[in-house]
Amino acid sequence: MPNLEHAYAIIMAGGKGERFWPLSTSRRPKQLLALAGGKPLILQAVERLEGIVPPERVLIVTNQSLVKPIQDLLGEGSPVGVLGEPVGRDTAAAIAAGAAWIQHRDPAAVFCVLTADHIIGDLPLFRETLQQGLDLCAAHDVLMTIGITPAEPSSAYGYIEAGDLWKQSGEIEFFHAKRFVEKPDRKTAEDYLATGRYAWNSGMFVWSLESIRKAFAESQPILAEKIDAWAACADDAAFQSALEKDFPQLDKISIDYAVMEKARNIVVCQGGFSWDDVGSWPALEAHLPQDGEGNASTGDVQVLDSAHNIVVSEGRLTALIGVENLVVVQAEGVTLVCEKSRSQDIKTLLASLRAQDNRDEIL
Repeated sequence: MPNLEHAYAIIMAGGKGERFWPLSTSRRPKQLLALAGGKPLILQAVERLEGIVPPERVLIVTNQSLVKPIQDLLGEGSPVGVLGEPVGRDTAAAIAAGAAWIQHRDPAAVFCVLTADHIIGDLPLFRETLQQGLDLCAAHDVLMTIGITPAEPSSAYGYIEAGDLWKQSGEIEFFHAKRFVEKPDRKTAEDYLATGRYAWNSGMFVWSLESIRKAFAESQPILAEKIDAWAACADDAAFQSALEKDFPQLDKISIDYAVMEKARNIVVCQGGFSWDDVGSWPALEAHLPQDGEGNASTGDVQVLDSAHNIVVSEGRLTALIGVENLVVVQAEGVTLVCEKSRSQDIKTLLASLRAQDNRDEIL
């Protein structure tokens, strides 16, 4: 049985999920949807921690507007904490707020940072990886990032280059990290894969409170000061009030730019479990039931002489005849039809809709 005495977890759940519009909206972003696995992604993220981190030591950091919907999903009496950011200031500020919440409860804590909108398989291996990471970070002054063994030379992710082996626990290997690299073109990604030294940057981290507090002090001293000030708040109400006052003045910066690309004690763990950050409709294709013609669908759907389409129909019948390679989504009284290859343009479409009057209900 793992030692849970000082283990905590932060689940980041503040994304908008715009590329899954119209199923995902500002009031119901993708982390609240059951896109795959039969349950809302946020609930799956909490359940994945079972046996590693007790629910009363799990904190979900989200937008203020989503606190109540997430609490409703968790159910009455859930011990999981839900913290609402007054304004979005990217992942460095969100993690700093979560670290303060943890520091108030346990200055000796070690914690992981996970994301609500990932789909993860091989749960026993995922939990073992997380447990080993928590144990190692409790004993060593390192900042650990979980890299994913690339399934293909994708240009959709950032990469981490691994250096020398640092530790090995069973089949799980931990390496010194040499560098973080931005999303490459496909040819560069192919070269990365050929070396066997590169992993996808998953955005999942493990560290002790002491180590991340020290890293903030070195590269983001204002956030380090805020962690201490917020942690000293008498109760959650005072904490929330302090966030309301301080958050609008904070820089908008990711944890990668703020800390990880500057620190010299980075360790990367090769995550061998299956992982998908399902960033757009085509990414969901592998997680939906498919017919013999490669149509991936959910809901009330009927197809005739059609192939390789993604169809999501909420609340009514959606029928396709003689079409291929489309994304067709019916939700919230809105119908979207686009070529798979144009699915990234949904954000451009939403920008146009926001400029129009009386569109708030569907955005």
